[in-house]
This record gives sequence, C-alpha cells and structure tokens, in this order.
Amino acid sequence: MQIAVISDTHRHSYSINRAADIIKDMDMLIHLGDNVDDVEIFKENFKGKIINVRGNCDFTSFTPRERLEEIEGKKIFITHGDKYSVKYDLLRLKYRAKEVGADIVLFGHTHQSLELYEDGIWFINPGSASLPRDSFKSLAVLEIDNNNVQVMLKGIE
Repeated sequence: MQIAVISDTHRHSYSINRAADIIKDMDMLIHLGDNVDDVEIFKENFKGKIINVRGNCDFTSFTPRERLEEIEGKKIFITHGDKYSVKYDLLRLKYRAKEVGADIVLFGHTHQSLELYEDGIWFINPGSASLPRDSFKSLAVLEIDNNNVQVMLKGIE
C-alpha cells in the first residue's frame, strides 16, 4: 500500500496542485493539518481514501486533532504535532506514541522533513508542501507491504 503523507499546505494552490499530480495514483492520502481545508482540492482528482487531522492554523475546523488508525497491520498515530512541542524535541511525541502502542507516528508543524526509526517506532514528518524551513517543499510516501515499512521523501517543484 502506498500512502501519501502531506502537511502544512497553507492554501498554497500551486504547491497543492503539484503535490496532487505526484500522489494521484497512490492508495491513500493523509493530511496532517495546516490547512486541512486544502483536502478539498485533493479530492477533485484523488480516488483513494483520505484521512486528515487539523493543525494549529485550522481555527474553524471540526476535524480531530489526532487519530489512531490501523493500516495494513500497523498502528499509525496521526497528529499535527504542535500539541507535543515538536519544534523543540520529540520527547512528548515519543511518550504519546508508546502510550498508544504506535508502530508509526506521522506529524508535521515544523516545516522540516524527518524520517527516524527509534525504539521500534517510525517517526515521519513530510516537511511542508508550501513553506519549507529546510531545503525544499516536500511530501512523504509511506509504503507498507507484508509488514515492511519504507519511507521516501519527494520534492515538490
């Protein structure tokens, strides 16, 4: 299963449309918030399942702040990350991941991509699709196949 993970699109229509082209044939899209309403643009051409959470800039959304989903036998904790102070460190997020029994944690908020495997848990931040604080606009592709997990970061030009 191929899962597109995207965060921090911030209403940037050019980047959203470029990302939509990249992910159009994937099985699932997970949007990690800021701005969760951008999911409506993805829905125009994306045929797979869409899961989303709201971020700190999603003031009027009734979308949940976090979710725990089981996908292909993996427990995936999905959050924007601001609630766990991820701009400073991952300590609170790691505690929460262990508390919920997550195999994979997806988070955004920092606008910097990260792929880290620690203590049997994947921590994946796709970076920002619109306003990166590292070198490029990005999204992540999470592949889960026969209990194997692969993570790839893809640039959005």
